[in-house]
Amino acid sequence: MRQTLRVAAYAVCVRDGRLLLARGRDGHGDPEWTLPGGGMEHGEDPHDTVLREVGEETGYRIEVAALLGVDSVRLRLPRGFGRRRDHHAVRLLYTGRITGGELRPEVGGTTDLGAWHPLEEVPALHRVPLIDTALALWRTHPAPGPAAT
Repeated sequence: MRQTLRVAAYAVCVRDGRLLLARGRDGHGDPEWTLPGGGMEHGEDPHDTVLREVGEETGYRIEVAALLGVDSVRLRLPRGFGRRRDHHAVRLLYTGRITGGELRPEVGGTTDLGAWHPLEEVPALHRVPLIDTALALWRTHPAPGPAAT
C-alpha cells in the first residue's frame, strides 16, 4: 500500500461573529466548505504557507495571531484499480486577522469562492470536519482583539 504525507496550514479568521471559509468540492463533486489554507510547498515555513494560501483562496492578507493546534489524521483512500493509499494529513491551525486585501474568488485553484458565514450557521453547512476541530480549538483559545469579536 502506498503511503503519502501532506502537511498543510489553515487559518481560523473570525470577525464580527462570522467565520471566513473557502468553497471547494468534496469527493463526489458537490460544493463543500473548508478553512482557507492548504498544503506546504517543499522548504516552505508553515507560517508562510498559511499567509500564501489565504491570499490565494480569498484575496485577503492576514496576520497570524497564534497557533491554535495541530490536527493529525490518517486515512485509507482509494487509489484506483482496487488499490488503496495510506494517507497521513498533518494540519496546522492558526488564528488570523485580516489586515488588507479584498474578498474575491480564487482563479484556477482548488477553491472557487471565499465567504463569511455567521458562526451559528456553520453547523448547517456542507463542510469538512476540520472546521469543527478548528472551531473547538478557537473557542477554547480565541485570539484577543478584532479577530475574536
